[in-house]
Amino acid sequence: MPDLLSLLTSLAWPLAIVLAWLAGEFGQRWTGLPRISFYGLVGFAFGSAQLGALPAPDMGPIALLANIAFGLVLFELGNRINLRWLVTNPWIGMAGLVEAGLTFVAVYIVATLFGTSQITALLMGALSMATSPATVVRIINEQRSSGQMTERVLHLSALNCVLAVFAFNAIIGFWIFRTYDAVGEALWQSMVMLAGSLLAGAIFGVIVPALLRATGNAQQDATVAFALAVILLASICDRTGLSPVVAALAFGLTVRYRRVAFNQTQRNFGVLGEVLTILLFVYAASTIDWRLVRDAFWLALAVVLVRMLAKTAGVTAFAHLSGITRRKGMLTGLGLAPLAVFVILLLEHTRYAGVQVVEELRAMAAVTMLLEVFGPIIIQRALVWAREAPESNHAT
Repeated sequence: MPDLLSLLTSLAWPLAIVLAWLAGEFGQRWTGLPRISFYGLVGFAFGSAQLGALPAPDMGPIALLANIAFGLVLFELGNRINLRWLVTNPWIGMAGLVEAGLTFVAVYIVATLFGTSQITALLMGALSMATSPATVVRIINEQRSSGQMTERVLHLSALNCVLAVFAFNAIIGFWIFRTYDAVGEALWQSMVMLAGSLLAGAIFGVIVPALLRATGNAQQDATVAFALAVILLASICDRTGLSPVVAALAFGLTVRYRRVAFNQTQRNFGVLGEVLTILLFVYAASTIDWRLVRDAFWLALAVVLVRMLAKTAGVTAFAHLSGITRRKGMLTGLGLAPLAVFVILLLEHTRYAGVQVVEELRAMAAVTMLLEVFGPIIIQRALVWAREAPESNHAT
């Protein structure tokens, strides 16, 4: 019997990934909803905190693979960012700053009204600024969407990630010192961390394309080379305390400006990316404790609603100035709804660094669970309503 239990335990994660894939394929075919919503449901249902079917991932190979999957997504997102567009049309960047700022303030106010401590409300506000690039990139690729809204959601999600990482680390630094005299030091340390992460990603973005050109086979070997480079970059960031989120974005952005771009067949990093995507969403949902979701449900629901309103209002306010209709501005704001994977992995990295904030942020567990399932659906519908993703894609 012990041998049988040991065997079942060792097979738990592979079986969960297979079940998630099946749920995604059949669920998408029968309902037209995004596959990743079903991946999240399977992960939540069979996670270690729910039915006990999955062993805790901790810092084992599953967690490592999930972080690699997230790094690949961030690299692809960075590779699709066009800085010249943001310089030509600065109102897009301004919209991103305003909607992120509004989100921070709105979530902070709601959290304090529910009796949350000041430091926890600040951390919730910082995390809520983000938009999960894993969900955004996956849905856009799956729907094969293109257009003004699609590009704006990609660009704003990248900006949101950088702002959220900066704010979250600054608040964590302030929390550690627990003195108002340390605010400046916390901000400075967060800026140094961001600068170091940007530099690390930029260095990789220069070296890897140069090596590919030296091989004389840049197009054929690009996918493998970039995947290996992302693995190495994520490992370096993990060891040095840099942000793998910012570094991977900077890596992809620099590669784009080294004139090495992915073609359509390389999106999601092929079969490797597809498998890792399933693992990433199952892993993210499996870390959520249903008891935390239950205990903080009403606060989480309020945060989800006010966050969507703030992001939609911020983007819509700059719609005409940035060259789109108010309707597309509102849909772009809705497209920024996904949050789950970014928050979960950021909190996991913080825990590995020795800073325990999960208990204080129990409400974010419920927020991430809600948006793990509904975030992909919201952005999918927004893309269809904006006429940038065909309805027929739902049944493919």
